[in-house]
Amino acid sequence: MSHELTSSIDTAQVVLYFFWIFFAGLIVWLRREDRREGYPLETDNLALVGPQNALRIPAPKEFLLPHDEGIRMAPDFIRDNREILAERVSKATGYPIEPTGEPLLSGVGPASFAERSEHPELSQEDGGPVIVPMRVATAFTVDAGPDPRGWEVVGADGAVAGVISDIWVDRADLMVRYLEVELTAAPAAEGDAAAPTKQVRLIPLPMLGLDGKAKRVSVRALRADQFVHVPTTQSPDRISLREEDRVAAFYTGGWFYAEPRRREPVL
Repeated sequence: MSHELTSSIDTAQVVLYFFWIFFAGLIVWLRREDRREGYPLETDNLALVGPQNALRIPAPKEFLLPHDEGIRMAPDFIRDNREILAERVSKATGYPIEPTGEPLLSGVGPASFAERSEHPELSQEDGGPVIVPMRVATAFTVDAGPDPRGWEVVGADGAVAGVISDIWVDRADLMVRYLEVELTAAPAAEGDAAAPTKQVRLIPLPMLGLDGKAKRVSVRALRADQFVHVPTTQSPDRISLREEDRVAAFYTGGWFYAEPRRREPVL
């Protein structure tokens, strides 16, 4: 009897069936795991949260964050409740949204950013901030290329926005991340004896160009008058992960929103 049963079994076919079952289970597992963030989805117009289907959404996992930032659950179903400074051009589904007010500060489109950690990136060696100005990282010197400190910063309109006052370096990757610009002080009003406050902003290195002959820094993403709106840091000597995203988003948005003609199609 046992001989008749085993003789009718095709080993290759059994292995194939097991592979199909395994592969189907793998697809289901992968589709559940990729829903740990960004789910449940919201409708395009009404921002209604979709049903939390237990078969599609996996059970929460605990992730221990570095540098004593606690534990994060994923999925945690915490929605992004930031006010959207834009409105849809039409009520129909799929239409784009247009910023309301200052587009560079709208947080939508190319100027959008994620709400990352409010802590700076910390070094694995000494636990200190990784990105700091050279006035803090005194062991760093400029030995590759020109030192732009003291150079004027020129915007897309050709006007001077300020002067480079310092260089922010990445102590872990040994590279320059930002240039710090001290904005040109606005002229004081008549009868106002108060001294102008020092205003500094950061410029991400990929968003600028160095002109060694003219000894100036050009930033095509923004006009000179728009530098005052660049997001600032809470600390003068460190930058958090969220602040990094906000600064980068502002300059990136400038390539599209800084001037009205940039939003028009190019033929």
